[in-house]
Amino acid sequence: MSVTNGEPGDEALMLAYAAGDAGAFDTLYARHRGGLYRYFVHHVRAGGAADELFQDVWMNVIRVRATYTPDAKFATWLYTLAHNRLVDHWRAQGRATLQSIDDDDAPAARDEAEALTAPRTAQPETRAAAREVGARLVAALAALPEEQRTAFLLQHEGGHSLAEIATITGAGTETVKSRLRYATAKLRSALGDLA
Repeated sequence: MSVTNGEPGDEALMLAYAAGDAGAFDTLYARHRGGLYRYFVHHVRAGGAADELFQDVWMNVIRVRATYTPDAKFATWLYTLAHNRLVDHWRAQGRATLQSIDDDDAPAARDEAEALTAPRTAQPETRAAAREVGARLVAALAALPEEQRTAFLLQHEGGHSLAEIATITGAGTETVKSRLRYATAKLRSALGDLA
């Protein structure tokens, strides 16, 4: 069993959960819920759809726990499930639909996303400035081609390596490098004045 900072690693926790330790699932969920939810919100941005996809992935984890084998990092396996569920969602929709969590029509999604992120200061100016920067980031992410956005979010939200992103998306490592390079260049161009 792997151990990180005195805590069992994700793979060990998943194996423990498969063996009947419900507390191991709680720990895995606590470790990965924020990043996974934000991954869906950044892609779908409709609160209800993001919630549904998020829950579907965790239900898949529960459903296949008995057959889980640690062939890759748990996070890679989890985000592969998430990516595949997202692709299924897009296929069912016929296209990707995006909605900002800052829209007045999405207060539930905004509340959920804010509950998962670090608290902001209570000063109105700081909140307004942060909202403006956030809106620009969301718009810049939405403007990226889907493959570039997926690679960027998997690296920056999920903390995945190039090889892990290649495994999750089914693309080659060099393709992932190119997608990340182009995504980073486009985001720098769109947000360069914030640096």
